[in-house]
Amino acid sequence: MALPALLACLLFAGVSFQLWRRNVRLRRESFIRTFDLPKGLFDKLTKRHPHLTLRDCQLVSHGLRQFFLAHLKSGRMYVSMPSQVADDLWHEFILYTKNYEQFCNKAFGRFLHHTPAEVLDKARRNNDGIRRCWRYACLEENINPKSPTRLPLLFALDAKLNIAAGFMYALDCATLHGADGTVYCGADLSSCGGGSGCGGDSFSDSGSDGGSSDGGGSDGGGCGGGGCGGGD
Repeated sequence: MALPALLACLLFAGVSFQLWRRNVRLRRESFIRTFDLPKGLFDKLTKRHPHLTLRDCQLVSHGLRQFFLAHLKSGRMYVSMPSQVADDLWHEFILYTKNYEQFCNKAFGRFLHHTPAEVLDKARRNNDGIRRCWRYACLEENINPKSPTRLPLLFALDAKLNIAAGFMYALDCATLHGADGTVYCGADLSSCGGGSGCGGDSFSDSGSDGGSSDGGGSDGGGCGGGGCGGGD
């Protein structure tokens, strides 16, 4: 085969692969947005949080989908869960083992693990996971992650639903002066301010399907805070 023809074939193969990968990702995104949670899952959630209404549970479900989409869009990188109530729903979902395994296979092509922070190495317990989640949750709602005008749902859920021991975020960092450390500044998640524990990705995830990380866990302190996270 002549060199020009070989190069043309390689170029065609490369373009075809990129289109195939894009279509796979779009199908997975669509599946995450529309899949039905197992019946009875909201009943389990309201046993943990009796004050939640059906509408509240539906909001939590939407927030959990944002978390799953953040994991997918980051190229299946490690992402941290910024909402206690969404994390509780995730826990209940995992207990439906067959349903959860089928969901993971269709949504991510592999199992999404949930691991306590205590067993994670220090490299996973920095702020990259929560900052990554912030970026994609913002973009999902057409919010500029570096100059937000409001909090994305996933970061507003615990305060909105008055979740005991939940993770609370404020949009304006100036309102946090004198806070006791349980409220985090959403805007700081875009830059991390150069403080200790800051991650180095600065929103530089490639978004390719090749990235992965093992396990997930609780992040806290530093530039942001959150509950349990996830990665492959």
